[in-house]
Amino acid sequence: MKKIISVFCLIFLFSAIGYCKIDLTTLPERDRVQLTIYNSADLTFVRESRTLTMKKGDNRLQFSWANTLIDPTSLELFPLKDADKITVTDLFFPPRITGLGVWNINSHISGKSPCEINYFTSGISWQAYYLATLSQDEKTMKLDGYVKVTNRSGEDYENAQVRLIVGKIHLLDEIAMLARRYPPYGRPIEVIPPDEQGRREQLFRAKAAVAGAADRVVVKQIEKEGLSEYFLYTIEGTETIPNNWTKRLLSFSQDKIPVVNFYKYEEERFGKSVIRFLSFKNDKAHNLGKEPIPDGLIKVFKIVDKDEHLSYIGQDNTKYIPVDEDVELNLGAVLDIKVEPKLIDYKTYNYNFNAPNRNISGWDEEKTYRITVSNYRNLPVKIEITRNFPHQYWTIENKGDFGEYRQIDIDTVRYTMEVPPNTTKQFTCKVVLRWGDRQH
Repeated sequence: MKKIISVFCLIFLFSAIGYCKIDLTTLPERDRVQLTIYNSADLTFVRESRTLTMKKGDNRLQFSWANTLIDPTSLELFPLKDADKITVTDLFFPPRITGLGVWNINSHISGKSPCEINYFTSGISWQAYYLATLSQDEKTMKLDGYVKVTNRSGEDYENAQVRLIVGKIHLLDEIAMLARRYPPYGRPIEVIPPDEQGRREQLFRAKAAVAGAADRVVVKQIEKEGLSEYFLYTIEGTETIPNNWTKRLLSFSQDKIPVVNFYKYEEERFGKSVIRFLSFKNDKAHNLGKEPIPDGLIKVFKIVDKDEHLSYIGQDNTKYIPVDEDVELNLGAVLDIKVEPKLIDYKTYNYNFNAPNRNISGWDEEKTYRITVSNYRNLPVKIEITRNFPHQYWTIENKGDFGEYRQIDIDTVRYTMEVPPNTTKQFTCKVVLRWGDRQH
């Protein structure tokens, strides 16, 4: 935070004609800064450390948030050393001066004093995304997780440690609006309304949720912690994130994750196309499972030769993945796997007639399909073929190489087949549907 904080070693002079600053000294650069960014609200908790030079007696510290989205009502300052000898007595906002706050500090010692300044800001956001790389045999993959951090807060953050909060938070006020409000707490005679008080309490709880883990950062590794309804991710190392910049940060990288490639055919869901899926599980057996995986876009590539050239396979947006949860990525339609059902016989019979007018009151409808499954790939594939019926009154007879057959619902059946490379399989299914008073 450049040029926004300064120490007054003497006094402030207030008069009817304005506000004067005496003997102004500029503070050194930040020693450290930590950004804790929520993804469900436009909210970032900033925790920065600076070494201030105190004189014995009264000191005053100026803080300006001009041209930033900092919420001045959330400002806090406290010493990190000699807390029993340094007292922050109050924070006030001088009249007729926008974007400026002043702390009164009483010190019983003189010299260097490390202090911490905390506040909330708006305008910083993050988004997770992933790159998956399949091995040539498509049995394992490497998964790289990234975080894209965008800074539109009006402030540069140099060498910042970045922490990410996954979880929902509800704010009664927007931080960006609070940053621009003058005076910060409203007019001097204004009574704080209940919703404003509630907002402050919510910000206090949000701050408490992230502040408790701030001192437990392990250098050069990714730290993930559960915090009640939130989950905290600490990104390895530090990054400089200037205002109006977007930066990509590596969240994790894991190799040799076992995966299952399979294909689905279901006309009611996908039309005539065969859809490719990729599945794995967020658990230790799949070299994962240390923490939940935030929602984001996963792009999937494949190593196609010994020189490790890549081929794009597809992509899918995944929801938040808890530990021990199965993941199923829809990678889109393919052309090298075909499922072609063809109606080869049709008839109706077993008519029932009602009395006395002899109208048809029930019958059986028989449909026979020949289903051709073709694999044009040079790898074996697993295919799920799902067939849906209009109601629960049916029987079925399967013949041929149909793999595993099972009924998964009162009106749905599924065939699961393993098809070798460059191979075509066929089977037939005869379905009898009962209609009217034949449905007994």
